[in-house]
Amino acid sequence: MSLTDKLVMERRARLAAERKLELKSRELFEANRKLSQHALELSGKIIEQREEVAQVRNEAEALKDRNQQTQAQLERAEKLAEIHERRLWDSVEAISDGFAVFDQQDRLIAANSAWLALFDYSEVIQPGIPYLEMIRFAAKKGIFDIGDMTPSNWLADMLDRWDRPDIPEVTIRLWNGQYFRLLDQRSRDGDMVCLAVDTTVMKRREEELREARSRAEAANRAKSAFLANMSHELRTPMNGVVAMVDLLLEGDLDEEQRLYLRTIRSSGESLLSIINDVLDFSKLEAEKMQLRPEPFDMERMLHEVLTLVAPMARDRGLELHVDYDLFLPTKLLGDPGRIRQVLTNLIGNAVKFTEEGHVFIRVVGIESDGDNWQIHVTVEDTGIGIASDMQEHIFDSFAQEEQERNRAFEGTGLGLAISREIIARMGGQIWVESEKGKGSCFGFRISLPCGEENRHVPQRLADGLAKAMMVGGGDLDQEILSRQLRQLGMDVHCVPSGSAALAEIGDGFRPQILLIDERLSDATGLELAGAVRLAGLHSATVLLCADKHVNHPSEAFGTVDAVLGRPILRSELFRTLAALTAHRDSVPQAEAPAPNEPSETPAFASCRHGALHKQDVGRAMRVLAAEDNRTNQFVFQKLVKTLDIDLKIASNGQEAIELYKDFQPDLIFMDISMPGTDGKQATREIRRLEAGKRHVPIVAMTAHALLGDKEDILAAGLDHYLTKPMQKSLISAIIREARPSGCRAPGTREATVAE
Repeated sequence: MSLTDKLVMERRARLAAERKLELKSRELFEANRKLSQHALELSGKIIEQREEVAQVRNEAEALKDRNQQTQAQLERAEKLAEIHERRLWDSVEAISDGFAVFDQQDRLIAANSAWLALFDYSEVIQPGIPYLEMIRFAAKKGIFDIGDMTPSNWLADMLDRWDRPDIPEVTIRLWNGQYFRLLDQRSRDGDMVCLAVDTTVMKRREEELREARSRAEAANRAKSAFLANMSHELRTPMNGVVAMVDLLLEGDLDEEQRLYLRTIRSSGESLLSIINDVLDFSKLEAEKMQLRPEPFDMERMLHEVLTLVAPMARDRGLELHVDYDLFLPTKLLGDPGRIRQVLTNLIGNAVKFTEEGHVFIRVVGIESDGDNWQIHVTVEDTGIGIASDMQEHIFDSFAQEEQERNRAFEGTGLGLAISREIIARMGGQIWVESEKGKGSCFGFRISLPCGEENRHVPQRLADGLAKAMMVGGGDLDQEILSRQLRQLGMDVHCVPSGSAALAEIGDGFRPQILLIDERLSDATGLELAGAVRLAGLHSATVLLCADKHVNHPSEAFGTVDAVLGRPILRSELFRTLAALTAHRDSVPQAEAPAPNEPSETPAFASCRHGALHKQDVGRAMRVLAAEDNRTNQFVFQKLVKTLDIDLKIASNGQEAIELYKDFQPDLIFMDISMPGTDGKQATREIRRLEAGKRHVPIVAMTAHALLGDKEDILAAGLDHYLTKPMQKSLISAIIREARPSGCRAPGTREATVAE
């Protein structure tokens, strides 16, 4: 091979080596570049790992610190838990009540000393003992007083109680006389928590209270007996005083003597009222007041109350007005005695605290569900009124509008408090509206059933009495009566005086009925009635009097056709209008009486000839009165001295029984409190003797006024009940109503002689 070829080959080899070296250099550069890049990445990762390691180390350090804190807190919590548990059990140990906990298998977990003391600290009662074994041990050892029960029955009862969902309380008695009330409750996880409350002191206190209550009841019975006796002892002599004064007032006396006697009577009645208030208040305090519903006539009761206060009203110159709803039933079902008491209190106060003007009683009613009626009663007066700051206290006990230092009116201040309690017990309300110096309005509302099956609803009058004239009377009188007559279908024309009436008649007004007030500004009612008759007007005339029993002169008979006393009783108004209508229809117009021959209705004639007639023959009515008090005997004899009766007096119950056998009375008045055989015992014996014979009415006369006396007395066989003081009008009315057939009417002896 030539040198050139060798040089060419070397050159080619050198070029190939250079190219290869360049290629390797490039590869090495690329490898170095990648290695550098990888080194950079590896360096970053190392830095990151170092940071993570540092963070982990920091977190590890923090966790280690937190762990140490947690460990410290846990140790402190354990110590606090131990302290709290120790305090809890120290507290549980300190209480006098027993405390125990049982697990779900009814095994004792823990109990305090008070609980262990129930079992006399027996070593048997330890944690782990079952409940059954525990109570069986107590019953066997006589730790619990199980009374007359056998241990097996007592255990059965205790286990049955323990297994109930709602475990009832039970009281156990230990052998040493201690009492514990067991309160057991199962928790949500099934454990039983038990508490034994020591009730020994409570039991002893209850026993002491029972003994104290027994002593208090005995003292209350003694108080009631004392009040009953005092009521009788006080009312009996006061009965004699008031009754004797009434008898004296019937004699011939001058005005000064009458003034003295009226003062004595007023003082006696005031004292009786105070006694009744005190007795009622004592019953309220003892919560012994009870309601005894029975049928009664509300309107008649109201008029009876007005009759009692009428003398005081006349003395003061007051007018009494009543507006009883025309369509309200009068027969209701309630406690008449208590309702009468409320009416008497309200109306009596209205009259007492009114110097001039009037007292107006309004009774209205609204029919509610069933046959019940909402009765509203208001009593208005024109008296002294009540200050606004006193109105909320006026129904309190011993409260009066006037101050103690300037009292001008008598009374206990108990009447309104008693009335409020009565109305409250009836489920009603009582209120007052008043203005100082301008009068007051007291009212109450109660719900009462209707006491009559077929209630009479007023009907419109016939055309024969369709036109009426009312002469005189106050504005309230005209308003009340004219409204009632218009509700009955009458056309009512009101005039103020007699001359105005005659002028109207002269102008051609022809009323079919003429209602004339007894006192007119220019004449008397009788004078106007006579003048109308002389004028040729034959209208039915009715004289309106303040008191028809007092103002009922004999010359009125034949001058007017009827007399109505104010306040007018609705039944009397209906009866009078019906009688006048019937009489007018029965007399032909052509036979109408001449002016000088006044007409006279049958009812009017009976009033005119109220004395005993000759043809009224028969024996005298036999009346027996049993009364041990000589004063009351004398009073009773004087009260009935004008009656044509055969009277016998018995001084005690046994004497009344003997006189009943021999005298055979038609009526007996029986005092209740008499020595030896009292009125109730005598009545029972008389009822035994009269078995199969004629029933003799027996009327109780008693000074007893306590609640329950009436029922107790009537239960002995008596028919009626009268409280003293005795009233002549009531006794006379009872005698007349009890007259049997075959006896002449008990008219006055003077009338009999005159005939």
